[in-house]
Amino acid sequence: MDHRRPGIRPHLTPARRLDLAARHAMPAAVTLALLLLATAPVGLPGQAQLLPALAMVSVFHWSVLRPIDLSPPVVFVLGLLADLLGLAPVGVMLLSLLLLQAVVLRWRRTLLGRHFALLWASFAAVALAASALDWLLFCLLSLRLLPVAPMLFQAAVAIAIYPALAVLLRGLGRLIADPSAG
Repeated sequence: MDHRRPGIRPHLTPARRLDLAARHAMPAAVTLALLLLATAPVGLPGQAQLLPALAMVSVFHWSVLRPIDLSPPVVFVLGLLADLLGLAPVGVMLLSLLLLQAVVLRWRRTLLGRHFALLWASFAAVALAASALDWLLFCLLSLRLLPVAPMLFQAAVAIAIYPALAVLLRGLGRLIADPSAG
């Protein structure tokens, strides 16, 4: 129990500890569920670009709203898993998600409490940069210049799904809000 903050706090029973652990694990669990959903064999056109798009949206969202619960080591593991699930060279999504999170954490105070349109525009810039980094890494690993269209499509998919996914993630964030934190 933190004695530096005044106030009455509930006793940490095993059930309360489990509840807190579940609340803190929710952003990583939701991101993992999105990664698994993106790799489900449903045969959607452009489904390969859905995996990085969902990962970018989720990491961006949780890094703005709950950065403690989606720490860099957790993003590292999720990026590694995204690489393995997407059959990409190991390290590509991992590096782009870690850099995406670093940028978001750097600008977090500016982004907090801003209008949705500003968040969306910020995400669009970050998603385009992350997709460009993915493209550059793929070019370097294949030792040839690859077409730019798939990179632009990946960024476009991420930017297009951001509003719907942000609303869903914000709703989940409200469900897991810790009433004792206020």
